[in-house]
Amino acid sequence: MTPSRLFISVLLLMVVGISAHAKTVYVDDTFYAPIRSGEGTQFRILHQGLRSGTPIELLEQKESGYSRIRTRDGIEGYILTRYLSNTPIARDRLEAANKDLERARSELAEVRQQLQTVTQERSNLASSEQNLEQRSSQLAAELARVKEVSANALSLERRNDELQEENQKLRNDLEVLTAEKERLEAKSESDFMLLGAGLVLGGVLLALVIPMLKPSRKTDNWA
Repeated sequence: MTPSRLFISVLLLMVVGISAHAKTVYVDDTFYAPIRSGEGTQFRILHQGLRSGTPIELLEQKESGYSRIRTRDGIEGYILTRYLSNTPIARDRLEAANKDLERARSELAEVRQQLQTVTQERSNLASSEQNLEQRSSQLAAELARVKEVSANALSLERRNDELQEENQKLRNDLEVLTAEKERLEAKSESDFMLLGAGLVLGGVLLALVIPMLKPSRKTDNWA
């Protein structure tokens, strides 16, 4: 093996060893852009630096690579155009996305809670509906019994009216029979009295007639 190849092999081993023990790091995108009074580093600094992601108002963009801006605090000056972006930085977008995600999670939890509440209410309504159906069946059965009792009551009332009517007829017939009996008894008593009177009268007549039928003694003597 030549010395050059040996050197390359040792160098590769060193690189592999260093790579094996290296730690992964990330470049921080946070920086501060100063505001100057003019277009160049020779001008006075009006603001020590705006943090990346700070929203500002663009007044004019120069060909020198600077832009005239105004901060929300009212400071007007110049800043390098390359520090400006039409969209928020990744960190701000990530924070906004995280906020949106957290809001979505909160809304999802609220929707789940509402769904659980609606499910519970639906279960309660189903139970209430079942109870109402059972109560409706009970009321229907009770109504059928009431109708049956009412029908029996009406039948009994009609039968009672018929019996009362028959009873009244029997009373009328009894009164008629009683009157007829009294009439016959009175007639029988009258006939008996007439018969007695007739017998008495007949006896009186016989008592008067019989003596007249006996022959007299004068007639006998003539015989």
